[in-house]
Amino acid sequence: MNNEAKLITCFSSALGIDKELIHDDLTYNTMANWSSVSHMSLITEIEEQFQIMLEPEDIINLSSFKKGREILMKNGISFG
Repeated sequence: MNNEAKLITCFSSALGIDKELIHDDLTYNTMANWSSVSHMSLITEIEEQFQIMLEPEDIINLSSFKKGREILMKNGISFG
């Protein structure tokens, strides 16, 4: 599974939505399922899946699928 697919799986699992609904424009304020609780589940999923520890600033800034990819790239995870 490539890193894009892993990130999609993290979002799908944490937010309880189908993988087909996940795209770059998916944002915190447009998704009813994306609550503070599911946000922390998403952080946990990402940290476990990618074997990293996100900085508090990254946790706060993770406000969209696209931003999630950018944060992971900043942490050395490649997307191609």
